[in-house]
Amino acid sequence: MTATTTARDPYWQAWQDSWDRQQQWYLPDREERFRVMLDLVEAVAGTAPVVLDLACGTGSITDRVLRRFPDARCTGVDLDPALLAIARGHFAGDARAAFVTADLTDPAWTDALPHRSFDAVLTATALHWLRAEPLRTLYGQAATVLRDGGVLMNADHMPDESTPRLNEAERTLRHARQQRERAEGVLDWESWWRAAAEDERLADAVARRFEIYGSHSDGEVHPPRWHEEALRAAGFGEARTVWRSVTDAVVLGLR
Repeated sequence: MTATTTARDPYWQAWQDSWDRQQQWYLPDREERFRVMLDLVEAVAGTAPVVLDLACGTGSITDRVLRRFPDARCTGVDLDPALLAIARGHFAGDARAAFVTADLTDPAWTDALPHRSFDAVLTATALHWLRAEPLRTLYGQAATVLRDGGVLMNADHMPDESTPRLNEAERTLRHARQQRERAEGVLDWESWWRAAAEDERLADAVARRFEIYGSHSDGEVHPPRWHEEALRAAGFGEARTVWRSVTDAVVLGLR
C-alpha cells in the first residue's frame, strides 16, 4: 500500500470528521478559504509543495493539502495533546505527514521541525489565541523557515469594526443558523470537548490539554491591515488580503 492510498482508521477518521463539522458550525465558508489557500500554494510552489501546518490541531489543513496534492509533504506543529493525538492517529502510516509537539511561544520552537525550508506555512483559526507582540514574533520566526518565494497564509478572525450595522446584521443571521444546526445535533466547541473528554482513548490527553490552555483564549483579534503590516515588518516582501468575509480573512505574506 503506497503512502497516497493509506487507509484511515475509522475511529480517528470519525474524530477528524467531528472536529471539521464543529469548526464548520462556526465557519460555514471554511472550505472556501481552504480552496483559496491551496490555489495560491499551487501558484507559487506547484503541485508537490512542502508545507508547514502551523498550529495544526487535528491536521485539517494537512488533510486538504494531501488530498489535493498527493505528492506534497506536510509537517504539523501544535502543543495540544488531544488534537495532536487525533492528527497522529488519523495520518498513521502516511509517510507524507509528520507531527511535532512544540509551543509556538517558545523562542526555540523551530528547532523541533524536521527541516527548515518550506514552500508554504499555512494556519487557520488558531493564531487569534496569541496577543499582538507574540504574534508579531511568530510571523518573524515563520519567515525564517520559508524558502525565498515561499508564502505564509493566516486564515482567522479579522473583524472590521468600521461597519457596525453590517457586522450586527451578519451576526444575527449567523446565530440563527447556528441555533437551527444545534437543534439538529451539531456540536459547538464546549460540547465537542465534553464528548472528547468522555472518550476513554482521548480522556487523558484532553485533561492535559486543559491543564495547558485552560478554558478560554487569552489572545487578540486584529483587522487584516494589521496583519499585512506585521508581515511586512517581519520580513515579507509582499503582504495582502487574498480572501475576506464579514468576520474573517486570509492574509498572505510572500517571502
